[in-house]
Amino acid sequence: MRIISGQHRGRVIVPDRHFSARPTTDFAKEGLFNILANQLDFEGLRVLDLFSGTGGISYEFMSRGAAQVDAVELDARHAAFIQRSAALMHMRELRVVRHDVAHFIHICRSRYDIVFADPPFDLKWLSELPDMVLSAPVLAPGGLFVLEHPKSYDFCKHPAFEMHRNYGSVHFTIFKASGV
Repeated sequence: MRIISGQHRGRVIVPDRHFSARPTTDFAKEGLFNILANQLDFEGLRVLDLFSGTGGISYEFMSRGAAQVDAVELDARHAAFIQRSAALMHMRELRVVRHDVAHFIHICRSRYDIVFADPPFDLKWLSELPDMVLSAPVLAPGGLFVLEHPKSYDFCKHPAFEMHRNYGSVHFTIFKASGV
């Protein structure tokens, strides 16, 4: 896994071989960040990364100038890996929150410009995730929610649907929160 752009461009991060998370491919990550770069300025963004896994998305946002990234990851080994990697890159504004995502969404009182989620593809409540995020107070008005999901899900009829893109077997659906 590598950081595509920004201050840490080209940096390779290698999780240990026993890591159980499925990192977003570099190809898919590059495509997604090209789309996002055409819609917003990364400088100063507040980002929430749900199901952070290896932390690849969090590092990418930090490398591109996000002001703060909160990475939510329940697995202790994964959370520790993200913490160590962020420290090695001096990403002080990348905070790791070891918590269950469903519970965190409901108790969090911070607002974010972008919420990204890459849940396990076999997550039983994956189809409910857009409504959970969009109805919780975590997304700023007009903010974007990006969901990485398998091909079997189609969210194009969702009222907050903005766009869908796929890069090989990786699918992203982008939703936009109501408001200014």
